Amino acid sequence: MRLTSPRPPDGPPGRSDTTAHRPAGRAHRRIRAVLAVLLATLGLGVTASPQAQAFPASSRQAVIDHLTSITGRNVVSGQHNKEPASSPGQYTQQVKDITGQYPGLWGGDLMFRPEDVANRQRVIDQAKTEWANGSLVALTWHVCTPTGGSTCQFDGGVKTQISADQFNQIVTDGSALNTAWKRRLDEVVPYLQQLKNAGVPVLFRPLHEMNESWNWWGNRPGPNGGARLYQITRDHLVGKGLTNLVWVWNVQDNPAGNWAAYYPGSQYVDVVSLDVWYKNHPSQGDYQQIQNIAGSKPIALAEMGKVPDAALLNGQTRWSYFMLWSEQLRGSNSNTEIQNAYFHPRVLNQGEFAVSGGGTPARTGPIRGTGGACVDAAAASSANGTAVQLWSCNGGTAQTWSAGTDGTLRVLGKCMDVTGAGTANGTRIQLWDCNGSAAQQWQATSGSQLRNPGSGRCLDAPGGAATNGNRLQIWDCNANAWQKWTLPA
Repeated sequence: MRLTSPRPPDGPPGRSDTTAHRPAGRAHRRIRAVLAVLLATLGLGVTASPQAQAFPASSRQAVIDHLTSITGRNVVSGQHNKEPASSPGQYTQQVKDITGQYPGLWGGDLMFRPEDVANRQRVIDQAKTEWANGSLVALTWHVCTPTGGSTCQFDGGVKTQISADQFNQIVTDGSALNTAWKRRLDEVVPYLQQLKNAGVPVLFRPLHEMNESWNWWGNRPGPNGGARLYQITRDHLVGKGLTNLVWVWNVQDNPAGNWAAYYPGSQYVDVVSLDVWYKNHPSQGDYQQIQNIAGSKPIALAEMGKVPDAALLNGQTRWSYFMLWSEQLRGSNSNTEIQNAYFHPRVLNQGEFAVSGGGTPARTGPIRGTGGACVDAAAASSANGTAVQLWSCNGGTAQTWSAGTDGTLRVLGKCMDVTGAGTANGTRIQLWDCNGSAAQQWQATSGSQLRNPGSGRCLDAPGGAATNGNRLQIWDCNANAWQKWTLPA
């Protein structure tokens, strides 16, 4: 279970350097990390690598694109840093002490106690530093109830209950408590604006663990419950111009299930996340339930007490990042367990990945093939298994494909996929949830073909027919005109 009162012991001050090690080969970095830990144990030093700023100013879409691109292949390591706000990097530093590496994601909190709210600027400064050093930035907010003051203690302030009538007022536009909630949100706008101005996208996780009853906003399913409060929150902050926020929706692994009853809708959510406290690691049922809600959106483990082990990392490959809860890092894990997680070949730590400045925009438009026909999602359906076919070009959404830098071709929120990850000639093409697999990778060749590296074969229109409804397949790459495609400009 999650600790009910997040009050950490005093720890070392947060890291304040603004440079990062230049990315090197992953094997080399891991060897250096092990040596650093061993040398530190012996009281010896290690020669520093050349240094350079890792992440440039960027956009929220660049972070979303990155998480989408690694789905199914890699997972970013993360560490939360809770109060005191005067030491906003203390637990991240503990990861470095144990592994020789910094996490690929830094987590912080906008805080609630008076002394921590007074130090919010330290948290924002740390977020800027972590981004510049090459780590993603995540912020949670243990927010005080709008029925009380701007600052509070955890017990009786964040962890408290309000009446159904009070909650209904909060989610009713124009009521006194609704106005109070929006003024509460306004208190953090200047801090989040600083991050926007600095080009720092934020994985923002408000109203977390929405299906739990320990907090004042929780355990309120249905469209007028926590989901409505989340919608109000996003609408208000986006209306303030905070276009740098990546909206992370979150539930806890409560065995009561029915997590979808708290979901505010796909248009309000960028990342679907789970906190794992009822058990050490998410079950296969948990994993599937989160995927069912997320569809093609990235999914994440936003809070954990136990670091992922090889079974989790190898068996549940769609998690895009994990984040250990502050004191649980050392309180619930051995140094060996932590090192094994950070040195796992699928895990990306600071310096082992890059987020581009603003992101490379996807090329969007029709894909044209033989006879000038367009690649089309049958009946404009986005259901898994929908046939990908040729059809007369009509400019509709079922023919508006995005060709991104991650090797996928997307339409209607789904990816072009080789059915069953097949490799045989004649295997049909379908739409499926984007999952990062080789069956969803397409490489443009110099001969204008689209080669699928998972099968080694090319996208093909059977028989060369440009007739409506001719379902596409993979076939041995050849010089036929019906294997030549024009991607969006």
